[in-house]
Amino acid sequence: MQSQNDTLLRQLAMLQHIPQHPRQITARELTERVETEGFVVSKRTVERDLLTLSEIFPLISNERSRPYGWSWRKDAKAFALPGMSPLQALTLELAHDHLATLLPASLLGTLAPYFKCAEGVLSSGEGVKKLASWRKKVAIVSSNQPLIPPDYSEEVIETVHSALLSERQIEISYKSREQGEIKSYPVHPLGIVQRGAVTYLVATLYDYTDIRLLAVHRIKSAQLLDQPAKPPKKFNLAQYISQGAFGFAESGEVKLVARFTVPAAEHLLETPLSHDQKIEPDKPDWVRIEATVPDTAQLRWWLLGFSDQVEVLEPAALRGEFINMSQSLHDVYHLTTS
Repeated sequence: MQSQNDTLLRQLAMLQHIPQHPRQITARELTERVETEGFVVSKRTVERDLLTLSEIFPLISNERSRPYGWSWRKDAKAFALPGMSPLQALTLELAHDHLATLLPASLLGTLAPYFKCAEGVLSSGEGVKKLASWRKKVAIVSSNQPLIPPDYSEEVIETVHSALLSERQIEISYKSREQGEIKSYPVHPLGIVQRGAVTYLVATLYDYTDIRLLAVHRIKSAQLLDQPAKPPKKFNLAQYISQGAFGFAESGEVKLVARFTVPAAEHLLETPLSHDQKIEPDKPDWVRIEATVPDTAQLRWWLLGFSDQVEVLEPAALRGEFINMSQSLHDVYHLTTS
């Protein structure tokens, strides 16, 4: 049996899908719409809801031909209906599961009202029970070593967001990792970047044009200023990142040729490195892979993760890098003490 909350949520969703006259929607179409949002409901129930809602709201039905079409009256005042569909609630709860491993508790706290609303929607009644159980049937697993994100002040992140939206400067107190002392200076915010477990503020200081990366958890206080932020001319955040600001510098593309053990290469059969990837048998239990890929630090980290299950063959410069790294590793693990 459906609860009153379940009925109310469904009816709110229905009202959001009804168009203004002369456009119209049939009960069957409306049933299909709310079903896609996670409600379990029959066409007959939707028809009863429409009759009930038309006694309260300025709704009209076109009864000249079947199936009847429903609309808001042409002169009905437009207004926004608050609410969250079960499908939206499920999406938000799944997002919470993922973000919990990336964002600090202080930032997650600012989203708490939305997560609570989503939880309430998914526990509202039998009509959304099947969709609510979906959360127990899916999981998100990080492909990297999980790290506990550093915490930072909720007031700080709110001030940073406000400064970015209003394009204004902020005065911050910042604790440098190298020097360990706290200094205060005006900042021109340019963007926010989440890299792994750490959030960075991309900004310039004072009237300088060189761009700095400020770890948000090291900002001890932040005050919004009246002065407008002055970004460097033609600054573009995506371009700045692609130029290597976060260790992902691209130096064009390279034709990667490498030997992989068969188990290490299995996932590349389903998730290729590139559209031109080729995999061919090589020496026993190994395959030869060729692919055109961006020449980045991320490529090197990825290859290093396979340890002795991969041998870089080309390009020669990249192979040389791995030879040097393997020699350095040998020296580290074979140190002798006198």
